[in-house]
Amino acid sequence: MIIPAIDLIKGKVVRLHQGKFNLKREYLYTPTFYIKKYIKENVHKIHLIDLDGAKNPDKKQLMLLKKISKYHLPPIQIGGGIRSKKDIDFIFNLIPNSQVILGSFILQNFENIKKIFKLYNPFSIILALDIKYNQNNEKIIFINGWQNTSNIIFEDIIEKFLYLGLKYVLCTDISRDGTFLGPNINLYTEIVKKYPEISFQASGGISSLQDIINLKNTGVKDIIIGRAFLEKKFTIKEANLCWQKG
Repeated sequence: MIIPAIDLIKGKVVRLHQGKFNLKREYLYTPTFYIKKYIKENVHKIHLIDLDGAKNPDKKQLMLLKKISKYHLPPIQIGGGIRSKKDIDFIFNLIPNSQVILGSFILQNFENIKKIFKLYNPFSIILALDIKYNQNNEKIIFINGWQNTSNIIFEDIIEKFLYLGLKYVLCTDISRDGTFLGPNINLYTEIVKKYPEISFQASGGISSLQDIINLKNTGVKDIIIGRAFLEKKFTIKEANLCWQKG
């Protein structure tokens, strides 16, 4: 599935370059403009990230989320600063057909996460694992809006969560995100082959229709696309056709 992404800072639609808050690109129109546009284009899902919340959970853009929730929305996957059962319940009550994206929270208290997987349908939870490669070519997880390294290896997290019923993982190569450099095809080919029971979502670096074809050939289930849609590299219709033809 092709999923358009909307990242938010202080109520504005932005894209970060390689996850760096000091290298952000702001877009002209409001979040609701893009949401209405994507709804008109019959998207099947929207990816919505509160970067203020990701950076500081006490600064989540709750009023903006409430405003967005008033639209007749397709399914939404929402992330950014979700740290507790209270946060998850707020999202599900606000937008019932949503999924929550858990990032930094999953590394901070594994016992709480086990409870989360027991309380909620695993299909409603997406683990966001944002990685950079270290000198040993290991995939290291970054947290808090990509500001800090966890020094935890990607595969260790996957192994830990598989037995809890993990279904969805959004994996982003931070070095590609917001760059138009193309996605890390080798990364997705490797993890899809290694963990066939997981539905992987790919994001970062997508700039052409050929990137979509290449990613589909890796076996990922969804592709998150932000900047390419915002800057009209291609349309959602073109992206969907590409995905269907594969």
